[in-house]
Amino acid sequence: MRRLLKTTTTTTRMGQPSVINGIMDWFVLSVVILSTRCSALQPNFIVIFADDLGFGDLGCYGHPSSLTPNIDRLAANGLRFTDFYTTCPVCSPSRASLLTGRYQTRSGIYPGVLYPGSRGGLPLNETTIAELLKPLGYATAAVGKWHLGVGPGGMYLPTHQGFDQYLGIPYSHDMGPCWNLTCFPPDVKCFGLCDVGTVAVPLMLQDVIKKQPVNFLTLENSYSQFMSNFIFNSASRSKPFFLYYPSHHTHYPQYAGPKAAGASLRGPFGDALLEFDSTIGDILDALEQMQIINNTFIFFTADNGPELMRMSRGGNAGPLKCGKGTTFEGGMREPAIAFWPGVIAPGVTHELASTLDLLPTIARLSGASLPQVQLDGVDMTDLMLTRGKSKRGTMMFYPTDPSEKTSIFALRLGKYKAHFYTRGATHSSTGPDPDCQFASALKAHDPPLVFDLESDPSENYPLSLDTEPALHGLLDKILEAKAKFEASMVFGESQVGRGSDPALAPCCAPLCQPKPSCCQC
Repeated sequence: MRRLLKTTTTTTRMGQPSVINGIMDWFVLSVVILSTRCSALQPNFIVIFADDLGFGDLGCYGHPSSLTPNIDRLAANGLRFTDFYTTCPVCSPSRASLLTGRYQTRSGIYPGVLYPGSRGGLPLNETTIAELLKPLGYATAAVGKWHLGVGPGGMYLPTHQGFDQYLGIPYSHDMGPCWNLTCFPPDVKCFGLCDVGTVAVPLMLQDVIKKQPVNFLTLENSYSQFMSNFIFNSASRSKPFFLYYPSHHTHYPQYAGPKAAGASLRGPFGDALLEFDSTIGDILDALEQMQIINNTFIFFTADNGPELMRMSRGGNAGPLKCGKGTTFEGGMREPAIAFWPGVIAPGVTHELASTLDLLPTIARLSGASLPQVQLDGVDMTDLMLTRGKSKRGTMMFYPTDPSEKTSIFALRLGKYKAHFYTRGATHSSTGPDPDCQFASALKAHDPPLVFDLESDPSENYPLSLDTEPALHGLLDKILEAKAKFEASMVFGESQVGRGSDPALAPCCAPLCQPKPSCCQC
């Protein structure tokens, strides 16, 4: 208790420590943690995971024309993070890390992403947040973009990974032909072709295809109704729940139904973002109707940075360098908000945190036992509830194609970030910065490029060993942290490397011919 009291002491406006405030912080934290031991008071958990959303895309993060009133409400009444990171600048690996609290290299979700016919997926021996909570009696549901594998017989779908219910598209909604699909009413076709040569994008309920191809104009309404019903049913049975909502918005191609289409100031991307925001509003309405919003922890963040190659139809990284596909800040640093009325006080934190930290945090808040594996996440409870210091001292940055030979591309230690390798990416091409372009080949840096992210979040001005002698000591600490991490890393079998079989792609008429075009229902 003495240690908790010391670390949660706050300061008054005059800058002096307040023991009274420290006692109150300790008391609040103790009440919240102890209350989770009583099943009647177990908190509900909702994780909202945006897709290809940049650090500068939200109104609450400074975008001048985005309409995000409900996300802004979460930020205004919750804790907004300025230094929050995902673990990979593309989809599948970052989702694996969020759900398991482990870098994607451990679970084998690399290189790149999984596809409709991928043989592999998130290994069933990995423990997801849903599987963590199930023994405590939680109802669990996943709604939206899974992208952690389908596999033979649907063996990697959410219903085999701890989720009672699933409604969604099991991978990215551009992983199927979209040239003849309607993305905006009345009949505005989707921008671009998307992937060709594979099955039309399916909408799945549990492990059964409900519709193929999906109807983008009604998709978000279906999600909203499904999640509201899940909340209503769980609350009416006094059953705690975990809802995981990995949205397709705002990944390419953007889409929106009648209520949001043309309603934003930002064109197709803005309309898609507005519809996504409206669904979050429906979730909040459902919690308020059931009078459980004060017993629900909501965490909002995104899987990777914006796809700058889409220009105005892509996202915005704000002041950060590059975007999706790169290990620069624009590819890895994300908006993040923790919301829990009456428990998490409104404010802003500059402490270091990551998607890796959600599993251990939810474990502590729920009273669940941690899986007996090497975790990379740390508990954020003190940080969120009492504004304590983060337990995370470092953040590692893997590229989309990690290997044991190159190891991490970059490392953040405190406010400093060291790049051992840099490389551009197709996803971040079209912008004016040559470092972001696909043509910017892999470069090794020895000594590493080091940036002070507090004074230079755009990574424009590397620190110089010649002019800053103190940097030598910092480099020693960085290399020590790198070596310690590498010694702990054991690469799992590459699930993407297991290859693909077109026959595994979801088809509502599995015996039809000719495939894939006949897979429609």
